[in-house]
Amino acid sequence: MHSEPRSGRLAAWGNALLAGLVSPDDCVLAIVGDDAVHRVEGLPGESGPVGLTLALGRLRALGVSGLRVALPAPGHPLGLSGPPEFNARALEAEEAVVCHGVAFGLVPEVYAVGPDGDVHVEVVWHVLPVREAPPADVPSLGEAERELAEALREATEVLSRLDVAGSGPVAEAAIDAYRARAERGREALAPGYPPRAVRVLELAQRVGALVSLASENGHGAAVTSGEMAARAAALRPVERTARRAQVAAYNAYVEERERGVR
Repeated sequence: MHSEPRSGRLAAWGNALLAGLVSPDDCVLAIVGDDAVHRVEGLPGESGPVGLTLALGRLRALGVSGLRVALPAPGHPLGLSGPPEFNARALEAEEAVVCHGVAFGLVPEVYAVGPDGDVHVEVVWHVLPVREAPPADVPSLGEAERELAEALREATEVLSRLDVAGSGPVAEAAIDAYRARAERGREALAPGYPPRAVRVLELAQRVGALVSLASENGHGAAVTSGEMAARAAALRPVERTARRAQVAAYNAYVEERERGVR
């Protein structure tokens, strides 16, 4: 959850391309990132996978005016609107992109390719029909910002009380170092996004890093089953809040278009 989802890169930079704020080459480079190649399969009129540049141009020609993100988890169809087939694929991938203006969605399938010592990642985005309906459980930017601040405060208090890794100044330094490594050479969002969306996304990523550190660095003093259950209970809602905030940040571009801000 702490790392930048591929659906976030596709939606953010795809929106910047649709708005004419970046070139196709810069857009594709930002979306692909450290992966070897991305292809898109299932586009109307295409018999096989095509490159991102062609795919984004074709989607725009079909009437797509914006891209939203979904980051679902079991029991939480965040950002999805159906049908069940699309939701199931998105849940398996833990992410998806939903088109605005045309009833399509894109779900990534990730492959590790190559021999030991020379493995690279290839991604195929599968285009599937979606239901035109409001996405599930996506907050506004203002709601997301308030929820993040409250969730971070509550989780830090509980984790500190349980002496769980992920709270305190040492963890703060680890979070900063972790995020610096993850974000080196990357913009938080693509051109065209409001400053508040950038702020919300950065805070959501910070909260996600806190959750990951607390989950990965052992149980601390939470050695009894009751204490471990309390720890899990403290982390679960804050992780959910961070995912909701990420979706709100990535979707801010489309939300502003719908409100007539753009």
